[in-house]
Amino acid sequence: MAEAPAARFEPGELLHQDDFADLSCWLVEQRPGGTVSARDGVLVIDDAGGCTVWFRPALTAPVIITYEATALGRGGPRTAGRQGVSDLNCFWMATDPAAPEGSVLATSAKRTGALAEYDSLRLYYVGYGGNSNTTTRFRRYAGNGERPLLPEHDLRTPATLLHSNVSYRLMLVAAGGRAQFVRDGELIFDYADSQPLARGWFGFRTVDSRFEIRRFRVWRASAP
Repeated sequence: MAEAPAARFEPGELLHQDDFADLSCWLVEQRPGGTVSARDGVLVIDDAGGCTVWFRPALTAPVIITYEATALGRGGPRTAGRQGVSDLNCFWMATDPAAPEGSVLATSAKRTGALAEYDSLRLYYVGYGGNSNTTTRFRRYAGNGERPLLPEHDLRTPATLLHSNVSYRLMLVAAGGRAQFVRDGELIFDYADSQPLARGWFGFRTVDSRFEIRRFRVWRASAP
C-alpha cells in the first residue's frame, strides 16, 4: 500500500455528473465482440478485446473523479484469474501530444481499443486487477511511448486485487502536483509529479471483462 500522503483532497464544487440515462457524454473505442450501453443509471461495459470509454468534457486540475464499479466477470481466456474478473482500469488527465489542443477525442478514429494504441498519449493510468487479476499498477505515460513502472507502483497482494460482485467506490485525484487513486476511502497510489498533468480527459478502460458503473461525478478538488 502507499504511505500516508502529503495531502488528502476532498470533493468541493460539483463540476459534472452522469447517471447514465444514455451515452451522450461518452465516446467508445472498442474492438469487435464487445458492447457498451447506458440505461437506468448504469453503464455496462461488456468487453472482449479491449475498450476505452472517454468522458467527452476536458477536465482541468485541481480535480477529483468519483464513481462506483462492480466487476461481474466474463469467464473468458483472459479472465481466468481470481474469480474470473480482471482489469477495472482507468485513464485520467489524458492528452494526445499530436492532436490539436491535445484532444484524445480528435484522434479517436485512429484507435480500435487495443491497449498498445494508447502508448503515445500522456496520462495517468491505473490497471486495477490487470494481467488476469494478478497485478494492480500505476503508470504515468510520458507521451512518447514510455510507460515507466516504479516498484512501489506494482502491487500483487490479494488486498489490492479484484473480487467479483463487489461494488468499489473509486476516487481519482489530480491536484496539488499529485496523482492519487483511492479505493473505498483507502489511498492505494499517491504520486508526486514534478511535471503534473493539469488538463486532459478521463476514460474507463478494460479488456475481456464485464463491469457495471454507477454515479459518475467530477468535482473541483478542495485544498487539504
